[in-house]
Amino acid sequence: MSENEIPPAHPQTRPLLAYKNEPFLNSPDARSLRIMSEYLEPLSHLRRQRIRDTVVFFGSARIQEDSPLGKYYTEARILASMVTTWAKTFRERTYRFVVCSGGGPGIMEAANRGASDAKGKNIGLNIGLPFEQFPNPYITRELSFEFHYFFMRKFWFAYMAKALVVFPGGFGTMDELFEILTLAQTKKLAKKMTIILYGSQFWKEVINFEALVKYGTISADDMNLFHFADTPESALEILQRTLTEQAAAEPEAEVPAISHSVKPDEPVRKSDL
Repeated sequence: MSENEIPPAHPQTRPLLAYKNEPFLNSPDARSLRIMSEYLEPLSHLRRQRIRDTVVFFGSARIQEDSPLGKYYTEARILASMVTTWAKTFRERTYRFVVCSGGGPGIMEAANRGASDAKGKNIGLNIGLPFEQFPNPYITRELSFEFHYFFMRKFWFAYMAKALVVFPGGFGTMDELFEILTLAQTKKLAKKMTIILYGSQFWKEVINFEALVKYGTISADDMNLFHFADTPESALEILQRTLTEQAAAEPEAEVPAISHSVKPDEPVRKSDL
């Protein structure tokens, strides 16, 4: 080709837009974008569904109806149905005290199933694991979420919950329980949270709370951070008593009503309780 000739035209191509570039989105450089998406995507759905706050159910993924601890599956299902029916009495523009679980099998399935029995919205915050963790079929379709990051899933558990009901479980259940107890003990969340340990025989055998007080690693007052319950009726009574008091005292909030974290020098406002 002589220097006066024009080179042949090449087809015009554009590089991929960054938000459509999957190799980039899956790379370490885009980790912050993936984390933000696990905040913004659930937020968008919760707003559209007008979910204001939740009652979270924790418990073992391994407890089935026909397992040795099967009564807890049945009772979690009953309690979730009762909570959902009661929550419908709060006739506002938003949905109050919506049953929320980890989205998987076992006690999580029982909670979503019970809320579905009562024909109510319910939430599943599933986490991708190599085994035993697939979304159960009872979650409200528009409120079924899949997480990669445990800490983002924990955020959505803690910051929307007005109550936590913890059924017998293993490492994962203990992890979630002590996460919430620590937030309550340190008053890091600007709200009250009702915590119920369901199945007092199990919990008092597995965790020696009195020994923690005896050795001074927690204070005697920390025993007031939670309640024990052994029947769906007694658990519902605790929830109704504590949550009705809160609902009467708080103003209408944005949806979802995400609690803010208290700074060390920040007084807790009455409207946040």
